[in-house]
Amino acid sequence: MPETLADEYPEAAPFIAEAVEDHGEEWVLENYYSELYPLSQVMAMPEKEELPFFDPDTDETMSKNEQIEMYEAWAEYRENLRTGTKPDK
Repeated sequence: MPETLADEYPEAAPFIAEAVEDHGEEWVLENYYSELYPLSQVMAMPEKEELPFFDPDTDETMSKNEQIEMYEAWAEYRENLRTGTKPDK
């Protein structure tokens, strides 16, 4: 990881570097919101656009509202699994 990312996010940089080493930059970009960004609950995480290999011309990102909707849907899904109920339709 470049020094600036490690300097700004000393706790998160090793997790990001390990994910890049294990899976590659493409995987990290595709799975950032589901696999890495949730760590922001316990440590400072960079926004996807701050990753050194993020290219705004080719890579997509989610708005805060889209992120909130995704995480709320996951929470509802986990609750349904926990209680054994089906979502209301």
